[in-house]
Amino acid sequence: MVSGHLFHSRKNSWPPEEYVARTALQLLDLDGGAPPEQAWRRRLNSHANILKEFSVTFMEAMKMMTLGVRLWSYAREEASYGRKAPIDPFRRESCKPSASQGVPLGGMGSGSISRGFRGEFKNWHIIPGLCENSPVMENQFSIFVSRDGGNKKYSSVLAPGHHEGLEKYGGSGISSWDWNLSGQHSTYHALFPRAWTIYDGEPDPDLKISCRQISPFIPHDYKESSLPTSVFVYTLVNTGKDRAKVSLLMTWANSIGGFSHHSGGHFNEPFIGDDGVSGVLLHHKTAKDNPPVTFAIAACETQNVNVTVLPVFGLSGERHVSAKEMWDTMLKDGQFSRENFNAGSSMPSSSGETLSAAVTASTWVEPHGRCTVAFALAWSSPKVKFQKGCTYNRRYTEFYGTSERSSINLAHDALTKYRLWEEEIEKWQDPILKDENIPEWYKFTLFNELYFLVAGGTVWTDGQPPAIEGNISPACNQQKHSKKGTKSKSVKDNHVKPATEQVSTGDDLPNGEERSMSMYAAVHGSQMPAQTNGLRLQEPIPYLISKDGPENVGKFLYLEGVEYIMWNTYDVHFYASFALLDLFPKIELSIQRDFADAVLYEDRRRVKFLADGTSGIRKVKGAVPHDLGTHDPWHEMNAYNIHDTSKWKDLNPKFVLQVYRDFAATGDMVFGRDVWPAVCAAMDYMDQFDRNGDGLIENDGFPDQTYDAWTVHGISAYCGGLWLAALQAAATMAHRLGNRPYAEKYKLKFMKARAVYEATLWNGSYFNYDSGTSSNSRSIQADQLAGQWYAASSGLPPIFDEHKIRSALQKIFEFNVMKVKGGRMGAVNGMTPKGKVDETCMQSREIWTGVTYGVAANMLLHGMEHQGFITAEGIFLAGWSEDGYGYWFQTPEGWTTDGHYRSLIYMRPLAIWAMQWALSPPKAILEAPKVNLMDRIHVSAQVARAASEISVRKIAPDNRCIPSSTFQCEC
Repeated sequence: MVSGHLFHSRKNSWPPEEYVARTALQLLDLDGGAPPEQAWRRRLNSHANILKEFSVTFMEAMKMMTLGVRLWSYAREEASYGRKAPIDPFRRESCKPSASQGVPLGGMGSGSISRGFRGEFKNWHIIPGLCENSPVMENQFSIFVSRDGGNKKYSSVLAPGHHEGLEKYGGSGISSWDWNLSGQHSTYHALFPRAWTIYDGEPDPDLKISCRQISPFIPHDYKESSLPTSVFVYTLVNTGKDRAKVSLLMTWANSIGGFSHHSGGHFNEPFIGDDGVSGVLLHHKTAKDNPPVTFAIAACETQNVNVTVLPVFGLSGERHVSAKEMWDTMLKDGQFSRENFNAGSSMPSSSGETLSAAVTASTWVEPHGRCTVAFALAWSSPKVKFQKGCTYNRRYTEFYGTSERSSINLAHDALTKYRLWEEEIEKWQDPILKDENIPEWYKFTLFNELYFLVAGGTVWTDGQPPAIEGNISPACNQQKHSKKGTKSKSVKDNHVKPATEQVSTGDDLPNGEERSMSMYAAVHGSQMPAQTNGLRLQEPIPYLISKDGPENVGKFLYLEGVEYIMWNTYDVHFYASFALLDLFPKIELSIQRDFADAVLYEDRRRVKFLADGTSGIRKVKGAVPHDLGTHDPWHEMNAYNIHDTSKWKDLNPKFVLQVYRDFAATGDMVFGRDVWPAVCAAMDYMDQFDRNGDGLIENDGFPDQTYDAWTVHGISAYCGGLWLAALQAAATMAHRLGNRPYAEKYKLKFMKARAVYEATLWNGSYFNYDSGTSSNSRSIQADQLAGQWYAASSGLPPIFDEHKIRSALQKIFEFNVMKVKGGRMGAVNGMTPKGKVDETCMQSREIWTGVTYGVAANMLLHGMEHQGFITAEGIFLAGWSEDGYGYWFQTPEGWTTDGHYRSLIYMRPLAIWAMQWALSPPKAILEAPKVNLMDRIHVSAQVARAASEISVRKIAPDNRCIPSSTFQCEC
C-alpha cells in the first residue's frame, strides 16, 4: 500500500477547465454529460502525426539475415494458402498508423471497432486475427440546427474536416457533406470504457453539445461485458434566446473495414423495435466463407424525440439515393419520411457498390433548455470461424441466441440499460479516481490501458465444442466425433481416445509441417495409450477438457498483438494477466486451465524452426506452449516457430508462478487440485536444464526466453530468478495441498539453487545479466527481478535478502530509467555498468512498456513508491502525453530511445494492473496469515539424500518426445 500523499504538490495537469469553459461544464453536468475530473484529453484539432516504426541497425540486419530470408519465405507460403503468418515483418498496411486512436467500442470477445479521438471509426477487428486499420469515412455523426423560423441554420459532420481519405470521394459522395467543424473549441475526454466529446459552441455558437460513448465493460459481470454494442448519448444545451430544432444524424456503411463493402451481396432493412427503439439493420456478407455480420444502428424515440430512417443510400446515386441527396434532405427537412420504415429489405449490393444507411433523431430545445438523445450501435456475428475449419459460438449467444438479427435486441438493451452500466462502471472506478495518494496520470492511464481487452483481437466463446465447417482440422474432427458420441472427459479420464489422421510424407502441407499419424500410433502402433501415473503418452486436447469450476464462463483468447497474431501468448500473458485476475478472475482461471491441459499434451506434427532451420515436433509433453495457436487455437498450439520453445527456460516457471498467484489470490482449492498434475509435470520437465545437479537451470546460448533476440549464456538473472520463485511457489502450493513429499523436494531444490544463483550473479549492487563471458554478461537488465516480483505479488516470502532486492531495484532506477532522457521514456531493457544503453541486440536497447510497468510494480511492492511511479510515468510521458510520440490506445510492445515503436496494440502493457495489484492486493493475499510457509516445510534426511541422487535428463538431439516416466506426479 502507498503511504503518504505522493506528488501532492504536483499541479493537476489535466483539469477539464483547461479544455472546456467552466460555464459549459456546468451546463452539461446533466445525466453524465460533463466529462470527469480525471481523464485523458485532446482537442479535436490536434495534429495526428504519422507514427515512426523502429529499424534495425546494419549489424543487427547482418546477424538476422538468414532468419529474415526464412521468415519471408514462410510468410509467402502461408499467404499462398490464404493465411497470415503469425509474425510477418514484411507486411505493410495500406493505412499508416497515426496518433489518432481513442476508446474502442463494445464489450470483450465479440469483435471490436475502435473510434479515434476525432470521431473516425477504424481498426475493425470483426474477423479473428484480421484488423482493418483504415477508417470507414461514411460512418459519422452529424448535426443540423435550425433557429428563428429557419433563418439561422447550422450543419456539420461532427468531426474535423481534415480527416484522411475524404479526397477520394466524388461530388455525389460524402465529400459533398458539410465538414465545417474546425475542432478548435471541441475536445475529447477518455476514461475507458467511456469517452466524452464536447462541442463548445461548434457549429452553433449557442449550442453546447456532449456526446458520451459508453460500452459494457463491467468487471466481474460475465454477461454484459461480452456484448457487442455501444451507446452514444447526446446532451444538448441551448444557451440562445431562440428555440432550436436540432436533428442528429448517424450514418453507417455496410462494411467491416477495408474494401469489404465492395464485395457485394450486402443488404439493409429498417426495423421498429420495442420501447421506441427503431433503426436500420445492415446485413453484411463476409468474404472467404466467414460468418456474416449484421449491424444495427438505432435511436430511442421519446415524447420529445422523433426518429426516422433512410434504409439505403449510396455514393454515386445510380441505384439508390446518393450521399449528397441524403444530406440535402436533412438540410431541408431535418428528418426522413416515416414511410421509409415500410421499405422492407433492399436489393443485395453489386460488386463494387457501397450501401450505407442513416438514422436521425430530431428534437426541439427550448431557450436555456436541455435535451438528451441516445443512439446505439450493435453488431451480431454469433459465430467465430478460424481459418483451419473450427467454428465456435461467441459468448454473448448464451444470452441472445445465434440469429444475426439479435443485433436488434442488443441495440434495444443497450439503449434501455446504459444508465445501469454507468452506475457499475462508476462504482468500480471511483475509489481509484478519488484516491489522493496516487498521481493523476496513473489513474486514467490505468483504466485506458484496458482498451486492449476489447481492441486486442479478443475472442470469447460460449465454451461449447466447435461446429465443423469446410476444410476441417484433425483436432476439430476429433471434437465432432466426441460431440456425437461419448462426452468429453477431463484429463484424468481414461476413455478419451487419441485423434487419428492419414499418414503423409508431408509434401502436401506448407511450411515443412508433416501431418501426423494417429498421434499415439506414430510411436506405438495402433494400441490404446497406456496409463502412466495418471498421464498418457499421447491424447488430443479436447476443447471441453477444462473444467471451469462451478460456472462455465466460456473460453477466452486475446492476441499477443495485432502484428503478432498468436492467441494467449503465455510469456507475455505473464505480465498482462494481472488485469484479468483483478477484473475477470474466472476468465483468468479458465486460461490457466487451458494451459494446464496443454502441459500434459503432445503434438508430434513436425514444424521447421526459422532461427536455425532445424525441425522438431510442434508440442512436447511437459513443456508449456508459447501460445494456443493462430489458425486453429486450442488444437494446433505453438504458432510461434522462430525458436523451439520447448527449450525455452521461462515458460514453465511462468506457468507455475501464475498458477500459484491465481490459487493464492482466489483461494480456489478446486482449481489448485485440478492443475496440480500440470504443475508437477512442468517442474519436473525443467530438471533436464539443470546440467550439473545444483538445482539451478542454465540457459543454452541462444535467446531461449521472452527476449527472443537477446542471447543468454549459462545461469541468467531473468530465467534463474523465475526458476527460484517457481521452486518456492511449487513448494508452498504442495504444502497447502497436503503433498509433503513434493513440498520437501522443491524446498530442497530452492535452497540449493538460491545459494548457487547468488554466488554466481550477485556483484554487490545487482545481479549480472548472465554467468557467461560475453560483453554484455554484466549488463543491468531491467527485468532481472521478475521472479521476485511474482513472489511478492503472490504473498510469498522474498527470494533474496531485502537489501539486495532494493539495491538491484535502485540500480535499475538510476541506470535503466534515469539515464535515458531523465526518466521520461521508461526503463530500457539493458544498460551497461558504465551507464550506456546495451547495444548487444535490438531488444537490449529497447524500452518495453509492459516490462517497465512490471518493474514499477516491483518497486511499489518493496516500499519504493517514488521510484516506482517515476519509472512508470516515463511510459505515460512518452506514449500518452501531448508531448509524447502518440501511442495512446495503441501502446506498443516497446520503443527505442528515440521513440520509434515496435508492434502497436500489444498485450504486455496491461501489466500496469500489476501496479494496482501492488497498491491494493486482493483480500485473500492481504489477509493471509503472516507466516512463512516455507519455514513449515521440513526436509527430512531421506529426502535430501534422494534429491542428491536425482539424474538429470537432457533434451534429446532429435527433439523426440519425453516419455511419461519423466513425470512422476504423486498427487
